[in-house]
Amino acid sequence: MVPPSTHEVTLLLKAWTTGDTEALEKLTPLVYDQLHRVARHYMAGERSDHTLQTTALVNEVYVRLVDCGQVNWQDRAHFFAVASRLMRRILVDFARSRGYQKRGGGAVQVSLEEAPSVGYKPDSNLVALDDALKALALVDERKSKVVELRFFGGLSVEETAEVLKVSEETVGRDWKLAKVWLLRELSGGSGDGD
Repeated sequence: MVPPSTHEVTLLLKAWTTGDTEALEKLTPLVYDQLHRVARHYMAGERSDHTLQTTALVNEVYVRLVDCGQVNWQDRAHFFAVASRLMRRILVDFARSRGYQKRGGGAVQVSLEEAPSVGYKPDSNLVALDDALKALALVDERKSKVVELRFFGGLSVEETAEVLKVSEETVGRDWKLAKVWLLRELSGGSGDGD
């Protein structure tokens, strides 16, 4: 299957914004695979009996996207930025609802550099990361969005640059600085990260 063009997705999003329900029906299969790929990335490290499954995560994101019908979609990048934020909220809400502690508790530490290549575990680390991202957003909102898009949304540097309308070099710098800031924040501000 040939992946849909950015232009095609953008046209369907704009038509959906104006109330064209057929556009939504055409759009769904075009974006579903990427949403599923991102969700699968997060769920890959979960135990087999985990109550939140990949398809359920995608479906929840989809339901919330459909419910926010008042969004004036700008383009494909805007859509996936919103989807990334929703996925983050769903995963963090799920982790919080499971009664995980806010920090610590013997959890395995994974650096942000390693995070995209390892299984995702919605535990206290996720809740702590969410809290740290909120704090980072108060200091530098763009850096927080870079982490959200790359880590939660699974977007590449190029896609993140497109969403934020900045250069790829800026995304690279923001990504590096945000990782250092978050590492310091997650390690209790000691700055002694290995």
